[in-house]
Amino acid sequence: MHIRFWGVRGSLPAPLGASHIQSKIAAILDQVTVADIASSAARERFLTELPPWLGGTVGGNTSCISVALDEPQHIIVFDAGSGIRELGVALARQEPKIIHYHLFFSHFHWDHIMGLPFFNPAYDPSVQVDFYSPKEDLVHILGQQMRSPYFPVTMDAMGSQKTFHCLSQPITLDGVTISYKKLNHPGDSYAYLIDDGKHRFVYATDVALSAEDFKDTEENTGIFKEADVAVVDSQYTLKEAMEKYDWGHSAFSMAVDFAAHWKIKHLVLFHHEPTYDDRKLYTILQSAHWYIERMDFKGIKVSLATEGLEITL
Repeated sequence: MHIRFWGVRGSLPAPLGASHIQSKIAAILDQVTVADIASSAARERFLTELPPWLGGTVGGNTSCISVALDEPQHIIVFDAGSGIRELGVALARQEPKIIHYHLFFSHFHWDHIMGLPFFNPAYDPSVQVDFYSPKEDLVHILGQQMRSPYFPVTMDAMGSQKTFHCLSQPITLDGVTISYKKLNHPGDSYAYLIDDGKHRFVYATDVALSAEDFKDTEENTGIFKEADVAVVDSQYTLKEAMEKYDWGHSAFSMAVDFAAHWKIKHLVLFHHEPTYDDRKLYTILQSAHWYIERMDFKGIKVSLATEGLEITL
C-alpha cells in the first residue's frame, strides 16, 4: 500500500503568511556564504542541506490522507479536510485515471469535511465515490454544509455516482480489511485500520489518549497492536495538552508512549496545531526523538506528517 499526505493540520487551515516566508528568507541569508553560491552545484548542495523547517514547509491544509492499493484505478481516502482539494487536482492528472474513490470519515468537525465541496472528482459523472462512516444519516450530515446560506450548490450538483455506507462491522475492499474503533473526542471520532494480510496501517486522528487506549482489550489489540505505520493525533506539547485536557487532542509524548505500548513500528505525528509554525513543529519532532531515546523505547521510527509525505508498505 502507498500512503500519501495531502493535509496535516488540525482545527483550521494555516497557510504560510508573508511574515513567515520573510523570516525563512532572513534565516537562510544568515547562513549563506560566498562559497555556497559560487556555482550551481554549490547552490544546490546548500539548499539540500538546509534544515527542513527552512527548506520546505509542513503545509497548511487540514486532514486528508490517501492510500493506494494494488488496484490502480481505486483509492482509499481518509477525511475530506482542505487537503482533499489538492488530492483531487493532483489525481486528475494521473494515468490511469482514478475512477473509484472510497472516502472514510473519522468524524465531521469542519476541519475534516471543509474540502469536500471543492473535491473535483465528485463532480465527474464517470467517477464513483463511496462515503463511509459508523455514524448514521451520513447523507444528511455531509449535506448540511452544502446548502444555502453556507454554500451555493448542494450535494446534488456532484454528478459522480455516489453511495453512502453506515459501517456496522469491518469491511473488505479490493482485498484489504478495514476495521474501526471509537476514540475519545468530543462528538466521537473513529480510528481506522487497513490490513492487507502483510501490513497494517492505522489512521487515528482527533483523540485525547487516555488509560483506556493502553488497555490490552481485544478491540484495542485488534486495531493498534504491531501496526507498521500509525498516524496519530499529536496536536499539542504536554503543557498545552494539560491546559486543554478536554479538547479531544493529544501531546506528542503521549503518542510516543502509545506507539511504544502497542509496538508500533512507525509513528507519524499528525493533526498539527495551526498556531505552530514550521520551526516549532520540527522542534516537537526532535523532542519526540529525544523522548524515545531517554525512555529507551526500541524499534520506533517517528516522522512528522507533512504535505507530500509518501510512505510505501
